[in-house]
Amino acid sequence: MSEKIALRMVDVEKSFPGVQALKSVSFEAHSGEAVALVGANGAGKSTLMNVLAGVIQQDGGEVYIKGELADIKSPTDAFRYGITFVHQEMAMLPTLTIAENMFISKFPKQAGMINYRKAHKMSLEALGRLGFHFPPKTRVSHLSPGDRQIVEIARALLSNPQIIIFDEPTSSLTAREKERLFEVIRALKKEGVTIIYITHLLDEVFNICDRAYVLRNGETVGGGPIKDLTYQKIVEMMIGTKEVKDYFAHKKGKAGDVILKVENLNRAGILDNINFALRKGEVLGLWGLLGSGRTELLRAVVGLDPIDSGSMSIRDNGKLKPFQPNEAKQWIGMITENRREEGLLLPKSVMSNLSLANLRNMVKVWPLVDRKEEVSLARKFVDRLGIVISNLEQKVATLSGGNQQKVVVARWLERNPIVFFMDEPTRGLDVGAKAEIRQIINELAESGSAILVVSSEIEEIMSISDRYLVMSQGRIVEELPKDASKDQLITSAAGTLASNNKKR
Repeated sequence: MSEKIALRMVDVEKSFPGVQALKSVSFEAHSGEAVALVGANGAGKSTLMNVLAGVIQQDGGEVYIKGELADIKSPTDAFRYGITFVHQEMAMLPTLTIAENMFISKFPKQAGMINYRKAHKMSLEALGRLGFHFPPKTRVSHLSPGDRQIVEIARALLSNPQIIIFDEPTSSLTAREKERLFEVIRALKKEGVTIIYITHLLDEVFNICDRAYVLRNGETVGGGPIKDLTYQKIVEMMIGTKEVKDYFAHKKGKAGDVILKVENLNRAGILDNINFALRKGEVLGLWGLLGSGRTELLRAVVGLDPIDSGSMSIRDNGKLKPFQPNEAKQWIGMITENRREEGLLLPKSVMSNLSLANLRNMVKVWPLVDRKEEVSLARKFVDRLGIVISNLEQKVATLSGGNQQKVVVARWLERNPIVFFMDEPTRGLDVGAKAEIRQIINELAESGSAILVVSSEIEEIMSISDRYLVMSQGRIVEELPKDASKDQLITSAAGTLASNNKKR
């Protein structure tokens, strides 16, 4: 075995009641390289990495670390072998400080007491490697999601690990933060650290990784050096040759009458004189760099955030009539950016989450919900969207990211609004789940719904939009047609930002 092979997993198997999650999976990673692990939800990526991290134990197979057979039965064992796992869902305690979160499992001590000075010094050093210098006494609750992710990664670096598993590490990061993370990964590779990179963003695979393995239904179905792979080839391995044709397809909708009109919408320091119209049967892409005000615009229209001035109108009974933001829920279904914190009640069942937006219509005798109708509607949309569950009472927190997103979408399909606001509807989803959400969007547009979509993935928003609104610094700076190029979209957003900064 080559001395460069830092990790080798051979014929790993794992079964859970009723399902074989891993079927003789083999995987290896060399010192000083980043290896991508990609696959659809349920392909076995997380299970395989949880075996490596000691969270679960395999039923069969072997794990070798630097050529030696490793006995990993717990996270403590994994830590001893120099393995660290940076999870997608951040395990932060918001009421504690950055330093307290970074050392929560093992504080440095002096004379039996916590040495806060040393903890603060080490926190600053770890954060500095990522290009950040937050005061260690800052409470995590005061940090943005992207900043919290940086703290999570910095915490992993404290132990100087030899193998780092990154699970969707950029899901909450801005473009600048992503690039800083990539710089750190490149530096770690030069130091000989092995990076295992799990992501649904294939652009990141080609940007930062040296090799890729593709898992499908618990088996390794292909992979190889990045230079020998293409975007479409990876997608084909993930979801099949037939399905990939649908993934890259796009149907341009036929726009009808104006359904929603927003005029002179303002919020000091956030939104500046916003004007736009959304038409029946169209998908309108809202494009801009992170921080441009896209999410804030959606939230203002539906009443989640306050506005200073402006008016909104909705087509009702054939005529446009004004409405207040607190009335928007009658016509607009809002799929929020953060499904786990804002879109779902994680401790509740799939059925409870599905019926949440439509409870009033299920009440036959006040205040009791008609259980039979609730079950019937929940089953209808579980079947329609192909949501993979064991039963309707399953807690939504236990579902994969793709199935959780389908629950959020299904809830609003049940409500059947005439307008949908979708903020990052495919964030964190694999290509198969993305294709399914795209299909849902197409079907909604064809049925006459008006849809406003926000996405940070330019290829994603280009694949589903009929036209674009470009935002920069809280303003809509340009409207572009469907056939606008990728360069036009990027230049429109970044060019305006650069121009404004130059004037300063």
